[in-house]
Amino acid sequence: MAGAKTQSDLFPGEGAPPGVEVINERCQMRTQDGHRVVLVSSMVVAQYATGDALAEANAMVSLVDQGWADQKQVARAFHCTARTVRRHQRRFEEGGLAALGRSAGYPRGRPRLRSHRTGLVRRLKAAGHSNREVARRIGVSEVAVRKLLRRLGWAQARPTQGRLPLGVPGANPNLSAFAAPPSATAPEMAPPGANPNLSAFAPPPPATASPSADPNLSALNVAGDENLPFTLDTDPANRSFDRLLAFLGLLDDAAPLFRAGVRVPRAGVLLALPTLVESGVFEVARDIYASIGPAFYGLRTTLVAVLLMALLRIKRPEALKEHSPEDLGRLLGLDRAPEVKTLRRKLTRLAELGQAASFGRALAQRRVASRGSALGFLYVDGHVRVYHGKHTLPKTHVARMRLAMPATSDYWVNDAAGDPLFVVTAEANAGMVKMLPLVLGEVRTLMPGRRITIVFDRGGWSPKLFAAVIASGFDILTYRKGRFPRVPRRKFHIRRAFIGGRERRYTLAEHKVTFLRGKLRLRQITRLSDDGKHQTPILTSRMDISLVQVAFRMFERWRQENFFKYLREEYALDALVDYQVEPDDPDRDVPNPARKAMDEKIAEAREALARVRAKYGVAAFTNPEAMRRTMRGFKNAHAHIGDDIGAAMHRVRKLEERRAKMPHRVPVGELVDGTVVKLATERKLLTNHFKMVAYQAESDLFRLVAPHYKRAEREGRTLIQSALNGPASIDVTETELRVTLAPLSSAHRTRAIVALCDEMNRRAIVFPGTRLRLRYAVEAAS
Repeated sequence: MAGAKTQSDLFPGEGAPPGVEVINERCQMRTQDGHRVVLVSSMVVAQYATGDALAEANAMVSLVDQGWADQKQVARAFHCTARTVRRHQRRFEEGGLAALGRSAGYPRGRPRLRSHRTGLVRRLKAAGHSNREVARRIGVSEVAVRKLLRRLGWAQARPTQGRLPLGVPGANPNLSAFAAPPSATAPEMAPPGANPNLSAFAPPPPATASPSADPNLSALNVAGDENLPFTLDTDPANRSFDRLLAFLGLLDDAAPLFRAGVRVPRAGVLLALPTLVESGVFEVARDIYASIGPAFYGLRTTLVAVLLMALLRIKRPEALKEHSPEDLGRLLGLDRAPEVKTLRRKLTRLAELGQAASFGRALAQRRVASRGSALGFLYVDGHVRVYHGKHTLPKTHVARMRLAMPATSDYWVNDAAGDPLFVVTAEANAGMVKMLPLVLGEVRTLMPGRRITIVFDRGGWSPKLFAAVIASGFDILTYRKGRFPRVPRRKFHIRRAFIGGRERRYTLAEHKVTFLRGKLRLRQITRLSDDGKHQTPILTSRMDISLVQVAFRMFERWRQENFFKYLREEYALDALVDYQVEPDDPDRDVPNPARKAMDEKIAEAREALARVRAKYGVAAFTNPEAMRRTMRGFKNAHAHIGDDIGAAMHRVRKLEERRAKMPHRVPVGELVDGTVVKLATERKLLTNHFKMVAYQAESDLFRLVAPHYKRAEREGRTLIQSALNGPASIDVTETELRVTLAPLSSAHRTRAIVALCDEMNRRAIVFPGTRLRLRYAVEAAS
């Protein structure tokens, strides 16, 4: 080791002796006389013959798993790809050392699809056989057939046909209520066999329709009513006809058909349907999106599925794998609920229409119309969604983690009760000062002419912004930021008032403050903590409300913080819906990272200067005056320290001069290699709106049950969740869909849900897509 100053001196990269392969600074590989040795820090970790593939794979896996080298370094040294290294790791994890001895090439024992079989595959597919049938006849796997068809560019010809004779009354009494819409005329039927998809649809002989035997059918579409879907199915557990119609492009959405059942799992979630319907989400979606094309799971069914999933705490589409599609389908009136890929495809289709902002604005207008009295005070705050992916995103400060991390910022507007009104995604993590005018523009569009007080935290501190907001017709309520003169203790007094049925008590002081050289005059209310040590100043432009009212409204801002926490935990607010990105503006300016790095160097240089100065001061303090009585003598004795101080000062000055020449902000295109991107916003904004509607519905249920449950303040939402996630019996009549919930864990909780069921029954809401009125009850406790 003598003479080696660094690790790189031990393993030189260039000019290495023959037979030596350098993996990294710690690892190398030597090959000689048909044998190979792998060394880590000069210690042998593997030794094998050069032709021993198993031992070589084991050496590669050991280097990576032990952390001595990464996959790319190992792949480069062993002259293979990183994919090969990962394959060895996976085999070792699954089967140990024996699995590494697997020979290369196509696995033994698996039949291969030879090239001379191509013609046979073409003929079988042209005859209409499925991939599974072709694979069975040839003796290979279905995957091999599918890959061959992909290489051949095979495209399955979709059958074409006219409108099916939906209006012909059937002999089956269950179909008597399904007359087709007036515009649907029955085309001439093709002879049997002309089209294999139509051979089963010969027109039935005319018959006298008898009363419908299935109560589901009496509530569905009849001639002249185009708002309700039609169906050809009679068995709620088998929707094959409707699925075929959707495949042929003749159905936009499947009609709900319910089947009776006892203690259907999670059927209690149907209790939330009246509040969902009253929110207007289905009407708004129909007005904004109209349709998502021919589909069995159409727009209405997708909305019902997504909203009920949110209320059941199925937080992401991937979580559907953990639930039975048949059980969830019964809640939708279908044979099966949409599965993961289907639901993701529907959300993607909605996002492609680019109407998420219009959808959210229309929902907010409905909310304003229903809860106008609660919207005198609006709370605005930003929520940061942290990103851990591979793309380069702008960083922002994450307050809950006290770190600056790649993230996307959303700005939410909530009412005085803490319920969300709408959400806006910030461009490039713009701060509150920049986003607040945009948010207020949306508010003014929703509530023209109304006096609104905007409540926000210190992130929006800007006297210039305050003046602009007040000039635009809004009032402000926020904390004061920065240093402020402490208010004398004698000016504080205890103030009391009854707000929301409870007594509010604060120790407060009030005085007027001015900003912008007297152009902006505001009211400052300062709260004194109970121990008398901490003062919290609050600024507002409202001169007409009491001190207690100002303090109460400001501190109610924590409702919004609790809302964010609740949605993160219960609704997976921060979860990525997809991993797509979209182009961003390359000319957008961002803080110059080179200047930030220079700031760090200057800080280090100043610390070094401070240390040298401290050393000089210690030397002056301990100077023996008997030997060096003058300053001149001291300087001469400690000239080397003085030289160090001069050098440190010169370094600080040079660094500051270099920093002064650097711009504070630069275009992001100069910092990012390739295309500047940001996370796709449309689909995430759309799912945020769905979660917002689900939360609003849950909040409405909470307010309805609160008068009937003494512990509603602490356990109200838990009670609602228990009822929604509980089983319920389903019964169908000709006019009603009856949902009988199972009793809860105690009598007083059950009584609260009984009162909630009575309220839902008085609203007389029908299930979306049917004429079935929803009726609720609770089973008698056994």
